[in-house]
Amino acid sequence: MAEETKTTEKKEIAPLPKTGGRTVRMVRGGRRGSARPATKEGGDKAGAPKDARGGRDRRGGRGGDRRERSEFDNRLLEVRRVTRVVSGGRRFSFAASVVIGDKKGRVGVGTGKSSDTPLAIDKAVRDAKKNLVRIPTTKNGSIAHEVQAKYASATVSVMPTRSKSITAGSALRYVLELAGIQAVTGKILSRSKNKTNIARATIKALKDVRVSK
Repeated sequence: MAEETKTTEKKEIAPLPKTGGRTVRMVRGGRRGSARPATKEGGDKAGAPKDARGGRDRRGGRGGDRRERSEFDNRLLEVRRVTRVVSGGRRFSFAASVVIGDKKGRVGVGTGKSSDTPLAIDKAVRDAKKNLVRIPTTKNGSIAHEVQAKYASATVSVMPTRSKSITAGSALRYVLELAGIQAVTGKILSRSKNKTNIARATIKALKDVRVSK
């Protein structure tokens, strides 16, 4: 029986392209046998530029810009769903109320309404910035005398104390904290549970504070 001889054919390998001193490697593509050069310089596979440390440059992409922190802190008082009856049916929207302050004597309350909750909160914050008031405080961060005010169905009272803490609850405490007032006691003298009215009554009372001589 004659022995069969196996012959192997040598395939010619194409030379690598010249890239001016850069290292080149061949990356297989989607089709069989196709290849494309990929370099180690000039970005990653997605073509995004790299920074000096080798990572992706995130200064100009989505989410790359960082917003500056606002000087005001805010607390959400309440979010209500509002229904309006029209000829075609019912339309729903959201009404939000917030209180903002810099904890240095400035505080304000605002409301906003929109079809989306985040947009309603943003409108409320902008409205609160338009209604900022400055509260005069003493050296220890308290108020000089007792004040009392009524707004709609809410009635509140704020009086200075010797303690260094705030003794209050509900929206009354939010307003005092964001205004930076300490060593006070707040009381809600009405049965109203509306936090927006309580916050507005508190700010109305704090407007009557006079500077101690």
